Amino acid sequence: MSLIDWNKLTITEPPVLPRELLRNFKKGIDGAFRDFSRTYGEALENFFNPLLMFLKWFQDLLVATPWPIILFIIGGLSWIGSRSWKMSVGAVLAFVAIGWMDMWEDTMATLAIVSVATLLCIAIGIPIGIWMSRSDRAQRIITPVLDVMQTIPSFVYLIPVVMLLGIGKVPGLLAVMIYASPPIIRLTNLGIRLVDAEVLEAADAFGSNYRQKLFQVQIPLALPNIFAGVNQTIMMSLSMVVIAAMIGVPGLGVPVLRAVSNQYLALGLMNGLAIVAIAIIFDRVSQAYGKRLQKHREGDHGV
Repeated sequence: MSLIDWNKLTITEPPVLPRELLRNFKKGIDGAFRDFSRTYGEALENFFNPLLMFLKWFQDLLVATPWPIILFIIGGLSWIGSRSWKMSVGAVLAFVAIGWMDMWEDTMATLAIVSVATLLCIAIGIPIGIWMSRSDRAQRIITPVLDVMQTIPSFVYLIPVVMLLGIGKVPGLLAVMIYASPPIIRLTNLGIRLVDAEVLEAADAFGSNYRQKLFQVQIPLALPNIFAGVNQTIMMSLSMVVIAAMIGVPGLGVPVLRAVSNQYLALGLMNGLAIVAIAIIFDRVSQAYGKRLQKHREGDHGV
């Protein structure tokens, strides 16, 4: 067995494309995307204009609504979701503290963007999840896309969004949706696939067609998983508040960025805690509602 002369070994870099070829490749991508944005940028802005108008209207509505009405709605929704007066009172007190610290308008702007993003993620994600549950081929195609959406740094996909639509609310909303939609898609697919085969056989035995099995058997039984996806979508939407503020989205993320750039510890801490409070409220209420759905399903199985 011969000895290796380590002094003669050289560490070389991995093979790469010639610099000129790599430079031309990058220029080709940049030029093609630039031409696309110049050709279709205005059409895309016109396409998303109704969404921008709705988002502005909803934000203005939340800001203009008297704070006692907002507190009543928050307490009522917390009670409907959790059936706990402690949770409802805690949610109301949290928003009272937010208003007392002069963060009410920023909080309403954050609620507007998170609410609209969550509704759009639900409207788009649940049908895609249902499609994935019905087709193994669709699942094989869509799963890598979801992996990329969840793992790619958010600053990377902000670049094409900003290049196409500029800075503002719609680009921020799209960035939030890209980051927050994978959980609802994945868990909808998982929940429907986890429905017992015996239950589907019983539905077939009673003569149910495809639509009846989907809407009256599979989706109701998958609701706990679907609602867990909604919970994760809301949490991930809130986590994008600060990053979305970098491209012109109003809300609690703007003071946080201002605090980072100017070293305002108190300002950043207060707005950060407000985001945390909203996240905890949404998380606890949605989790409580999901547990109630789970108990309801177990009760149905036990009958």
